[in-house]
Amino acid sequence: MEAQLKEIVPFLRDKNPQVRQIALSTLLPQTAKDAPQRNIFLAGLSSGGLQKPKEADILRDLKLLCRDQLAIAHDAFKALINLSDSPTVVQILSESSFLNFIISYMINPDAILADLASMLLSNLSSSSTACSAIIPMKVNVIASPKVKNSFYLTQSRCGSCPAPVPYPSGEATDELALPLLLDAFVQGAATAETEDLSKRTRKGSLHFLASVFANVASSSLGRSFFFTPHPSHFLKPAANVEYPLAKIISFTEHKDTIRRGGVASVIKNCAFQSAGHRALLTPEDTLVSVPPSKAEGPGIDVLPYLLLPLAGPEEFDLEDMEKLPEAVQFLPPEKTREVDQVIRLMHIETLLLLCHTRWGRDYLREHGVYEIIRVTHENETVDKISEHIERLVNLLKGDEPSSHVEEVDEITTSLDAVDLKAGDEDDDEDNKIEEV
Repeated sequence: MEAQLKEIVPFLRDKNPQVRQIALSTLLPQTAKDAPQRNIFLAGLSSGGLQKPKEADILRDLKLLCRDQLAIAHDAFKALINLSDSPTVVQILSESSFLNFIISYMINPDAILADLASMLLSNLSSSSTACSAIIPMKVNVIASPKVKNSFYLTQSRCGSCPAPVPYPSGEATDELALPLLLDAFVQGAATAETEDLSKRTRKGSLHFLASVFANVASSSLGRSFFFTPHPSHFLKPAANVEYPLAKIISFTEHKDTIRRGGVASVIKNCAFQSAGHRALLTPEDTLVSVPPSKAEGPGIDVLPYLLLPLAGPEEFDLEDMEKLPEAVQFLPPEKTREVDQVIRLMHIETLLLLCHTRWGRDYLREHGVYEIIRVTHENETVDKISEHIERLVNLLKGDEPSSHVEEVDEITTSLDAVDLKAGDEDDDEDNKIEEV
């Protein structure tokens, strides 16, 4: 059987697209994790020491087929998604030209297979090699008012996403990819609500980009991006700036679990950088910077989006209600808590991280966090989450040390360090808490 399948591989390069499609559809089932002949895709890959892995011809073919006609590209993306559980394959697929193509492709609103591309990028971004390439990556764009979003990505051109006619005549420039991916992610949130594909402003929902952003935020360079104010749109550099993280925090209440969970993970990873805690909690109407940078932007105001998933329909007395952020007040009787226990735990862990500084603890106390989590604890059925809530309560309701205690610069073992080292806040908040 293996020998017969190997004879099919050269047909992936056949000039006839029907032949390429038949060959790929025959090979696709063998890319699954437990497929008996999966080794035909992995044989010949070599990786050792400081040497880069050798790329097999079949992987090179699959990368090229992602640019082919719709049906062929569909199967090629699926094949690479299946194969990207191999670290060696991930390293091969993380080369810059291929990453640039799939990122440009996803940003293009006419990309029909954008969701498959986002799944592939999600798998690749779990590797530090891919993440370090994604964060500084720039994509080639041509500004034009005659195309969707007023710009066209030159590297997105392929069989399933043809170039616009007439082709944009403006001058091409290189722009940072991550802000454009964030905008595409925001646009994709409402895509599923329009059933007619022809009427959608964007062909893909891009929910899996949330996982990409979470992986990016797991590095200090990635967190620096989310905590650096950028213009709201690259075509309007004089427009008001905002923190990139502020664009996505509202999705903690989105109906899609992948999107909700990914955004919750982004927020949690960003909370590991204690220098950004003031920016995270400060309301939108107040300008704030993230040390050591002096650049200011409107506060991210993340607290309501952490508390809403933890809040239920319970009523509070007026005194407690006034402490709560406005978005968490007077919730309807049908309000439900986050159903996914992993996401609930992430929100509690984020609140624990925000207790790292005295300023953060005081802010959480003054804005009704205890009142919300007290009721959350009464309704929680998962022991691990209940234990984390109890630790959070101890931090919020316990006495602050009377003497100065130096706060930790890094959490290198677990979130327990927040409990053990919490003390008075030093004025210098340029501390970094490395993700564990």
